[in-house]
Amino acid sequence: MFMQMIDGTIVITALPSITAELAVSRQAQLLVVSGYSLAFACTLLTAARIGELVGRRSMFLASVAVFTAASAWCGMSGSAGELVAARVVQGGAAAGMTAQTIAIVAASFPRERHQQVFAIYGAVAGFAGMLGPIAGGALVTADLFGLGWHAVFLINVPLGLITFALALRYLHLGRPAQRERLDLGGALLSTVGLFALLYALTDIQQNGWRTGSFAMIAAAVVCTAVFFVQQSRAARRGRNPLVRFDLFTDRRFAIGSILVAVFFGMFTAFVFAVSITLQDELGFSAWRTGLLMTPFAVGACVGALASPMLVRRFGVRTLTVGITAFGACVAVGAVYLHLIEGAVSVPLVIGPVFLAGLSVGMFCVPLQPIMLSGLDQRRMDAASGMVPTVEQLGNALGLALLSAVFFREHTVAGSVTMFAAIAVVAFGTAVLTFALPEAADNAR
Repeated sequence: MFMQMIDGTIVITALPSITAELAVSRQAQLLVVSGYSLAFACTLLTAARIGELVGRRSMFLASVAVFTAASAWCGMSGSAGELVAARVVQGGAAAGMTAQTIAIVAASFPRERHQQVFAIYGAVAGFAGMLGPIAGGALVTADLFGLGWHAVFLINVPLGLITFALALRYLHLGRPAQRERLDLGGALLSTVGLFALLYALTDIQQNGWRTGSFAMIAAAVVCTAVFFVQQSRAARRGRNPLVRFDLFTDRRFAIGSILVAVFFGMFTAFVFAVSITLQDELGFSAWRTGLLMTPFAVGACVGALASPMLVRRFGVRTLTVGITAFGACVAVGAVYLHLIEGAVSVPLVIGPVFLAGLSVGMFCVPLQPIMLSGLDQRRMDAASGMVPTVEQLGNALGLALLSAVFFREHTVAGSVTMFAAIAVVAFGTAVLTFALPEAADNAR
C-alpha cells in the first residue's frame, strides 16, 4: 500500500525535471501521470478475480515482482514514450497488489480485529499519499548519485524487494478450493468501459467539456450496460461473474460505496485545489507546499489510529463528526483565503490543517470495515476489487466535475469558490452517513 500510494503522487514534483531531460511534450506529461492511474483503475476488477482464481498469495507476489521491475524500467527510461509504457505496466502491477488487499486482510485476521487492521492500513495510506510530493521534491533536489528524477522510481526497487521477501515468508493463505475460468468477456467489457469513462473524465478535467469527451462517455455507458447484462446472465446460469451485483443488496455496502465514491472524489479535488492554490496562485514551491501539508498527514495518521476506539464508543456517528469537521475546516479555509487575498500566515493555518487531516482519518478509515461488516468471506473476496474500483471512479468523477464546474480559472477567487463547493459536498456527505446502518460488530 505504501508503494502504491506514494507512486501515485511522487512523480508529480519530478515532472519538471523529467520534461527538461527527456523533452517531454504536454500530452506526454499528462500520460506519465494518467497512464499509471488509468492502468491501475481499469484492471482492478480483473486483477481481483484472477487473485481469487489462482490464489491471493501467488497474485500478490507476481504483482510485486512486476511492479518492482517496472519501477526499475521507469528509472532507466531514456525517452518519453518508454517512460509512459513503463508507467502503464507499473500501474497494472499496482492494481494486482491492491486488488488482493481486502481479501488478504479478511482471511488473515478475525472480524473483530478488522477495525484495528484497517486503521493501520489507512494510516499508512494517508501518510504515503501526503509523503509523495515531499519525497519527490527531496529526491530530485538531493540528486543522489547524480540520479536526479530517476531516483523517484528507483526508490521502489529496494522497497519492492523487501516487500517480496516479507510476503514470501509471512503471507500464508490457502489455495482456491477449485479452479475456475476467468470471464474474459466481462474482463474486456469492464476494462474498455472503465478506460473510456476515466479517459473522458481526465480530458474534461484538463480541457473542459468537448465533443470527444461526450463520445467517450457515451461509449462507456454502452459498454457498462452490455457488461451489466452479460454479468447478470452469467450469474443466472450459475457461473462466477467478474462482479457480484448481490454485494449491493447489503445496505451497508451499497450506502458505503456511495460514501466512498463521493468522499474520494471530493478529497482528490481538495488535494488538487490545495496544490494549485499554493503553488500557482500563492507562489509556494513544491517543497514548501509539501511541508505545509505535513500537519495534514500527521493528523490523518492520528485520526486513523484513533478511529477504532471512536467507532467502538460512538459507532457510525464517528463518520458523521469526521466529515462534518472536515467540511467546516475547508469552509473556514475558503473564508480565510477570501479575507487575506493571498497573504497566508503559515503558523496560523497549521492548527486547522492538522484538524482537517484528523477529520479525514476519522472518516475514511472506519468507513471500509463498516461497509464490509455484513459480508461473508465469499462476498468479501468479490469486494476486494470492487471497493478500490469505486474509489478510483470517485477520484476521477469528483475531480473532473468539481474542477470543470467550479475551478475554471486558477485564481484566488476561483480557489475560494472551489473550496466552498468542496465544503458543501462534505456537509452533504455528512447527511448521507445517517442512512448507514451500524456495523454488525457494533450492533451486537
